[in-house]
Amino acid sequence: TLFLEFWKRHRATFVYEWKVYDWSESEEELILEIVNDADCEPKEYKHSYLHSTLVLICVTVMIFVIIGLTHVLVVFRVIIAGFLAKNHFQSNSSHIGAMLAGGLLHFLIITIMTRVNRIVAMKLCEIEKTRSFAATERSFTLKMFTFQFFTYFCSLFYVAFILGRINGHPGKYVRIAGEWRLEECHPSGCLTDLFIQMTIIMVAKQTISNVFEYTGPWFYRFMGKRKRSPKLQRKCANCYLKDESEVKDGDELCENCKLRDWHKNFQLTDVDSFSLFNEFLEMVIQFSFTTIFVAAFPLAPLFALINNVIEIRLDAIKMVTLQRRMVPKKTNNIGVWIDILEAIGVLAVIANGLVIGVSSDFIPRLVYRYVYGPCVNDTATNIDCMVGYINNTLSNASMSDSRVMFEPDQMITPDGFNATSCSYKDYRNSDFNVTPQFWLILAVRFAFVILFEHVLVICKFIAAWFVPAAPMQVKNERLFDKLKRLKEELRSSRPESVWIP
Repeated sequence: TLFLEFWKRHRATFVYEWKVYDWSESEEELILEIVNDADCEPKEYKHSYLHSTLVLICVTVMIFVIIGLTHVLVVFRVIIAGFLAKNHFQSNSSHIGAMLAGGLLHFLIITIMTRVNRIVAMKLCEIEKTRSFAATERSFTLKMFTFQFFTYFCSLFYVAFILGRINGHPGKYVRIAGEWRLEECHPSGCLTDLFIQMTIIMVAKQTISNVFEYTGPWFYRFMGKRKRSPKLQRKCANCYLKDESEVKDGDELCENCKLRDWHKNFQLTDVDSFSLFNEFLEMVIQFSFTTIFVAAFPLAPLFALINNVIEIRLDAIKMVTLQRRMVPKKTNNIGVWIDILEAIGVLAVIANGLVIGVSSDFIPRLVYRYVYGPCVNDTATNIDCMVGYINNTLSNASMSDSRVMFEPDQMITPDGFNATSCSYKDYRNSDFNVTPQFWLILAVRFAFVILFEHVLVICKFIAAWFVPAAPMQVKNERLFDKLKRLKEELRSSRPESVWIP
């Protein structure tokens, strides 16, 4: 919230310096229409419930397709983990191997779906038949970001809130095709899985994106150099006027040299109205990574900082030497992106509250410490209040239970002893029914999430109110400018006999 508020202050300063505080995008479009055709008629606002319903259905279908790809990713990880577990050399690292393979497949899905999402978003904008280019741009931005957000974060939401919670229990495990069991969380907790997944996606995506973002225009320019006409180069014997004896500073280039520079610039990578869109989208997705799930991935801001320090220089090189110059466009804000950033801020509060309250062991540890631990009612002294916590989180399945099926080699411990029971992480009794402790922990989890969310949202609104959206100097200067303008308008509208001091 502080980042967004200080960004607004920074923007307000430049908006005032560039004299675009009262600039209106709709008026600008009307002016351009009048310049092109003095007798033009404004394009009226229209709204079609049929088109809106069709677009809403298509967006919903597209989101379900992206969620379906997440299910494919889950099945892939389960199968990979099963194959690795059968190999004795890799059985201990099957879980990590499945996570790495799943992360790489997720990155491949992101790369492919980015192109698909762009095509679908453009087609939906055509169906909407928006009134102006600015409206089309806003509509495209919302749709594209929504699709990309689900593409990036669906698997992360699965790892954070679903992984290891729908697996069943001994004797009744959930299996895919009756063979492959669903994944369990890492022994150290589900946050470890989320940490690994985010590391792969964020670091790999940023690194590979920077490589392709720079090498693509560079390769295009390199190929352009090879295709350049050598005949044109030979004609340019000198860079100034033919009469070299009268050459002075500031003389224009000869026609051949002008033509050569024009060809050189024209052969650079083309830019269009959406060229900056990719840069904005990349930054907003990065902002999502540094806020959503940051409780599970505290290194995200550090990786974002390192990436941005490098990318600033790469973007400068790309825009100055590898791309054509962008056509300037007047504006006084970043449009719908600021609304998206604020929405991400609210979502980050909810997501991190759920991560701390539901995914982590923070609540179970508190419940054990004050309800089930050795320090309850101050009955123990000189003892750690968390002693016995691990055993408290485990339930036992008897080997003699007919409902539990074990392989013969699973009933022998590594030390050669015959096992009589097996422990698994859950709160269940001998009949595999959940215990009262499970319901108590669940109730405390949701109470914590609700409390955490409300407190942080209140703090968020207080911080937004506390930091002014514009510096006081800018506000005062605008106030004096407005006063001066009003005085001039009153002078011009009143008779000459009336004097306004």
